[in-house]
Amino acid sequence: MMKLLTHLARFFVGTLFIISGLIKLNDPVGFSFKLEEYFSEGVLNFPSLLPYALFIAVVVVIFEVVLGIMLLIGFKTKFTVWSLFLMIVFFTFLTFYSAYFNKVTDCGCFGDAIKLTPWESFTKDVILFILILFLLLNQKYIQPLFGKLGQNGILFASYTACLFLAYYVLMHLPIIDFRAYAVGTNIQKGMEIPADAVMSEYEMIFIYKVNGVDTEFSQADVMANKVPETAEFVDRKDKLIKQGYVPPIHDFTIELDGNDYTEAMLNEPKLVLLISYNLDKAESKGLALLEDFHQQALKKGYKVIGMTASDEETIQAVKDQHKITFDYYFCDATTLKTIERANPSIVILNQGTIVDKKHFNDIDEVSLK
Repeated sequence: MMKLLTHLARFFVGTLFIISGLIKLNDPVGFSFKLEEYFSEGVLNFPSLLPYALFIAVVVVIFEVVLGIMLLIGFKTKFTVWSLFLMIVFFTFLTFYSAYFNKVTDCGCFGDAIKLTPWESFTKDVILFILILFLLLNQKYIQPLFGKLGQNGILFASYTACLFLAYYVLMHLPIIDFRAYAVGTNIQKGMEIPADAVMSEYEMIFIYKVNGVDTEFSQADVMANKVPETAEFVDRKDKLIKQGYVPPIHDFTIELDGNDYTEAMLNEPKLVLLISYNLDKAESKGLALLEDFHQQALKKGYKVIGMTASDEETIQAVKDQHKITFDYYFCDATTLKTIERANPSIVILNQGTIVDKKHFNDIDEVSLK
């Protein structure tokens, strides 16, 4: 019986690690954005790791996939199970921290394919922790499925395939796009809220300075006169009590000089968006290609605009350096990171519908009709 339970746990854990790893390996840039959230000063406070987020992301997801394969084929059982155990201990701590302190609202465990709330992510990791601990205690039942040559061959092929996939998606775009801005998506429809949608519920919180200390009071406390007479009003904020319906696209804007051009741009029949969420981090090689592409698109009747979250000084410096003549419009950096996985990237819209997306390495393959 124990042997059967060990094999079932082995199959479940190994398969889950492979699936989770492959989803993230399909989009390592997206996972690196999630790691940047964890490394930021407001969460784990490891800002020194921010420049290495993409490298760490690739290493972690490849290791995740290969560990799952190693468990399934019974390769170096002690090393494999202990590695899985240490990894799940770290992930469990991370998801608990995120859930309890509400620091990162999505752990990124399954990329954009499966969205989990922080507490759902923590629950998933607790279950995996129990299963891996069970495997740790029953290692004797995990035997190799193949001979040494076969085991080594499978591991070599797995590493090679993972490295190739990582290189391909970094040089191009994710093979499968799970994001809200996939090709075929109509942005206006993605922003719609159904008439019967459940609305978010908020509670008004009032902040008063009591004996020199900022103290929070609920609206009920205020109405019941529970605020000390000597208290000094400081601020008021809305606290989310229950999350309602959030449309897949809820933060997309196109702004210039304080004016909102979102609706006008989304009604354009032929619109090119040249996206760089941060121009300071944009690839110079890619930026150098944009002006020629801009001119080609103009000849085909397209309206061409840039989109970035960078400031005016940075924008002007980049335009001067690369002889860019199109205007850069403002959009939130998080939104642009969701749309793009290359910096810069090219997105083609037809009245708000995304008809093409390309990495700057594939700019010659963009279809301008």
